[in-house]
Amino acid sequence: MTLAYWCVLIAAFMPIGFAGISKAGGERYNNTRPREWLARQSGWRQRANWAQQNSVEAFAPFAAAVIIAHQLDAGQTAVNALAVSFIGFRVAYGACYIGDRPTLRSLVWLGGFACVIALFFLAA
Repeated sequence: MTLAYWCVLIAAFMPIGFAGISKAGGERYNNTRPREWLARQSGWRQRANWAQQNSVEAFAPFAAAVIIAHQLDAGQTAVNALAVSFIGFRVAYGACYIGDRPTLRSLVWLGGFACVIALFFLAA
């Protein structure tokens, strides 16, 4: 399995990581209705939940871009570099979200999105 494919697996688990951060040590956390509990949160817990949701949204385009780049025999070194960069941007994105750094968060999000677009162009 290529490094880029391993990055797809890491990206698949990122929402779970952010969900864990949002719920960790939470007062009166109730796993019976976790979405209701999360909807009532504020501050960094709420932002971690939002990072979780955005990670789910970002996963499909990234996974598709990696798979398409592989299918069309794009250069493996470049595909790996873009996939690793995407993961780095997404980790930084979550940290910026949780840390309440909206401008930096948007710039980091753009970096991750640029990696996805670049993967598609590499495959072209």
